[in-house]
Amino acid sequence: MRLNENVLLLGKKVVLVPYTSEHVPRYHEWMKSEELQRLTASEPLTLEQEYSMQQSWREDADKCTFIVLDAEKWQAQPSTTEESCMAGDVNLFLTNVGDPSLGEIEVMIAEPSCRGKGFGTESVLMMMSYGGGEQRLPRGDT
Repeated sequence: MRLNENVLLLGKKVVLVPYTSEHVPRYHEWMKSEELQRLTASEPLTLEQEYSMQQSWREDADKCTFIVLDAEKWQAQPSTTEESCMAGDVNLFLTNVGDPSLGEIEVMIAEPSCRGKGFGTESVLMMMSYGGGEQRLPRGDT
């Protein structure tokens, strides 16, 4: 979704940034994990397919994806890359074309060292706020 292409959402534990091609190599490495494939009902993709998928998600009007960054790592040093701070992703899917107030949120904390720290909870709450407020979804039913 291009709506979030210039958006950065800062929380206490996480930073949400748009999913760009710079994130694909790390994301692709995560998705080689059989455990993550099973938990996310995903099939393994080639790196080329992963780049195509990222581009497709960026263009689709019914999907909004942010990469979840560890805020502490991201804020520690100005030269820190987003890729080195990646913890997972959070997605908003609009599930009914006729009623854009209906959707679903999914979160994946792929980095094992980032699990159990509240990153998923904060990411979902931030996406609910963004989807219900910033995107101005009808009725704000988040």
